[in-house]
Amino acid sequence: MSFRISHSTAAGIPLVQLHDDSLSTTVSIIPHAGAMLHGFSTVMDGQVVNVIDHYPDATNLDRELSLSYKSSKLSPFPCRIEKGRYSFEGKAYQFDRLFPDGSAIHGLLFDRPFEVTRQDVTSFMATAVFQYDYPADDAGYPFPYRCVISYALFPGNKLQLQTTISNTGSQKIPIGDGWHPYFQLGGQVDQWTLKFPADGMLEFNDQLLPTGRMLEADDFRSGIVIGDRQLDNCFLLDANSPGPVCTLGRPETGWSIDFFTDGQYPFLQLYIPPHRQSIAIENLSMAPNGFHNQMGVTILDPGESKTLTVFYQLNTGETA
Repeated sequence: MSFRISHSTAAGIPLVQLHDDSLSTTVSIIPHAGAMLHGFSTVMDGQVVNVIDHYPDATNLDRELSLSYKSSKLSPFPCRIEKGRYSFEGKAYQFDRLFPDGSAIHGLLFDRPFEVTRQDVTSFMATAVFQYDYPADDAGYPFPYRCVISYALFPGNKLQLQTTISNTGSQKIPIGDGWHPYFQLGGQVDQWTLKFPADGMLEFNDQLLPTGRMLEADDFRSGIVIGDRQLDNCFLLDANSPGPVCTLGRPETGWSIDFFTDGQYPFLQLYIPPHRQSIAIENLSMAPNGFHNQMGVTILDPGESKTLTVFYQLNTGETA
């Protein structure tokens, strides 16, 4: 059997790892930091390549997590909430934790300790399931809920991340969900290609909040070389477009990553950091500032659940 699961510590970081030994593929997850995706590595051109821009050690993780949010689970909201305030069901709420720019950002679970609740290995997959019960301990979100994240590694370097949000409280709750991984394919992003079926790009103001206007973004449908583009933008995806919702590629090597969803992540947020050695490709169920503009916000009744799924298909030069 080529699939297996291991527990280890690397550079001071405790990991749960899914393996496909037939391809030397390893998926690394950090349970105590929001069950984040820390690694997705395989052999490409004779070398082990981790396509996730990750934290090099525990010290860096502790220092940078709340600044970069690399690979974080974004829940109960992705991106920014203006001034950390919003109203729901006629009542105003203010988040305790704010980013330096004064907004609430990327939710509340990115540094929460998830529990491993299930592990399963078969001849065709390895699965690990993580759970966290949010105790309603931030004044800005006094709604208890359960977040269950399932990682599944399939043959051919296909990774599934499935999230189920359940309202465990006694009143309705607003919810948004997303992921914040940074992907790297070696070298600078300038030589990489990017393709996705955008219906439009949300216009942002200076605080990176949507203005309500939708701009054209047709050039991404046929694919572009990133070049010297600066990206910190959110796109509305074409729900009727077949195939991947995004493809990131490095033509000189033949390496690429295809992104697929179950339709529950209609927004795609892209960000290129100043070092330009990786790109954040964020599948979001809700637009930035969604508790205000209502773009993609989900309302869950008591006892109700919602499941959202994203797949990453890693294609090497040998198998693409």
